[in-house]
Amino acid sequence: MTLVAGVDSSTQSCKVVICDSETGAVVRSASTTHPPGTEVDPEHWWNALGDSIVRAGGLDDVAAVAVGGQQHGMVCLDDEGTVVRPALLWNDTRSGGAAADLVAEFGGAAWWASQIGVVPVASVTVAKIRWLADEEPRNADATAAVCLPHDWLTWRLSGSADIADLCTDRSDASGTGYFAVPAGGYRDDVLSAAMRGRRPALPRVLGPHEAAAHMTSGALLGPGAGDNAAAALGLGAGVGDCVISLGTSGVVSAVGDVVPNDADGLVAGFADATGRYLPLVCTLNGAPVLAAVAAMLGVGLEEFSALALSAPAGAEGLVWVPYFGGERSPNLPAASGALHGATDRNLLPANVARAAVEGLLASMRFCLDKIADQGIDTATVMIVGGGARSEAVRRIAPTVLGVPVVVPQPGEYVALGAARQAAWVLSGGATPPIWSTGEATVYESEPTPSVVERYREASRLTLGQDT
Repeated sequence: MTLVAGVDSSTQSCKVVICDSETGAVVRSASTTHPPGTEVDPEHWWNALGDSIVRAGGLDDVAAVAVGGQQHGMVCLDDEGTVVRPALLWNDTRSGGAAADLVAEFGGAAWWASQIGVVPVASVTVAKIRWLADEEPRNADATAAVCLPHDWLTWRLSGSADIADLCTDRSDASGTGYFAVPAGGYRDDVLSAAMRGRRPALPRVLGPHEAAAHMTSGALLGPGAGDNAAAALGLGAGVGDCVISLGTSGVVSAVGDVVPNDADGLVAGFADATGRYLPLVCTLNGAPVLAAVAAMLGVGLEEFSALALSAPAGAEGLVWVPYFGGERSPNLPAASGALHGATDRNLLPANVARAAVEGLLASMRFCLDKIADQGIDTATVMIVGGGARSEAVRRIAPTVLGVPVVVPQPGEYVALGAARQAAWVLSGGATPPIWSTGEATVYESEPTPSVVERYREASRLTLGQDT
């Protein structure tokens, strides 16, 4: 048996899975938590990766490794490859003003959508670079290279200390805001403008199954991928498949052959990990919405799920607008959440729980509709991530989304996608190996369009936005 390893370095933790390269069967795995916060010293990621590797039995018998990682994070390195400042993560919203400035400087959202594929918001790397240049000019001066979390970890695994050896892939590069997805290359003018005339080095962009380097053990290193692209690869998603991921954030993506062009900036024209595209809409608020409301009610997540399912559809008029941490889609970094429609008759724990699940899913419906507006037809909708473990989410999803929902077996799909990429690099084939994701469960139920309409009305009333 030939073994490959996949890494998922997410906001919350580092997971390592070691798989049979032919079948994808997981042989062993481990996970280590990351510190909380919206800025983190990357050394924490490296230490967590090392710990997970040890606890997973090491990599001495592994032939190839690839890393999937959280997107958009800004890792700044000096000439010696030393980290200049803690990495700003995707969920750090201090760069919201910088994003708005960049959009205006290049002629508006329509220019960014057509030329870059991504319209900057606070989450996107280019906005963080502008924030750095304006707020920390000494750190900007010291920055000789900028890379993303998965790029940095791949580089560290290679054993190199030379920033010239940094590399990335299309999927993660496509989320930076200075990689032109339609043209397939970096835009030096955008990067230089964001850095106020500075021009740091950027990672070399590799093909989907091009080897990045060798580890000192001799194992091949794959190019890696952004977490959403890695998850799509792990799920075996193809053209027409839509994936809703309910993790720290809420993400709706769909594999396609054409770059979308959304002048509103809500649908990002990302690349996938196979050479295709992955139009994507991301919210700041995912599964933590459920945890926050469960904590408010003083119950665990299982009891919370049971409460939600005990309430009627529509929660007797209660509506959560779940912008607990600001919002990315729509672009409202300073927004806050709100509970609407409360009366002395309906303000019950079960209705509050139901409204939280429906509010989260209604925000995903907003994302799904935006992707559909780009002319992207989705034949299958899959739900994955921590939020998919909730029975309430699984059963209520088809009522809010308006379509049957497929829930694959629980799995670490970002790490599995990275492992599948590693096996692809190892094989040298034209297409990735075919791996089974096991038996999936289909959930069907009558749609409840009134729930979505009430959610949209509550959003309009409080935020002046049609969401």
